[in-house]
Amino acid sequence: MSRVYKILSRRAWEEAEASGAYIGSPLDVEDGFIHLSTATQAAETARLHFCGQTDLIIVGFEVEDFGDALKWEPSRGGVLFPHLYAVLQPAAAVSIDVLPLDAHHVPITPALAE
Repeated sequence: MSRVYKILSRRAWEEAEASGAYIGSPLDVEDGFIHLSTATQAAETARLHFCGQTDLIIVGFEVEDFGDALKWEPSRGGVLFPHLYAVLQPAAAVSIDVLPLDAHHVPITPALAE
């Protein structure tokens, strides 16, 4: 796996670009790391945590760019998820895609690079 993804609002991303850093969502800040997903995990993350939210984007990053700040840790179900123990640098983004909602208000993730 060489790429990981962050789902967030377009507004939050624009604020991060303007400031040069993304410190995370309120949940990220509370947990002490930025929650990321792999390409395989992104659709389920969108369905579980972003259903009904509009104006979302998904931003891709290269794993190698995070070094030791990226940890692979088990979720409640035991699946390993990427967690970033650092501020996310918008300049490191390698892809940005819009997440429209389907008829059930679930974000539709595009085909993502692994």
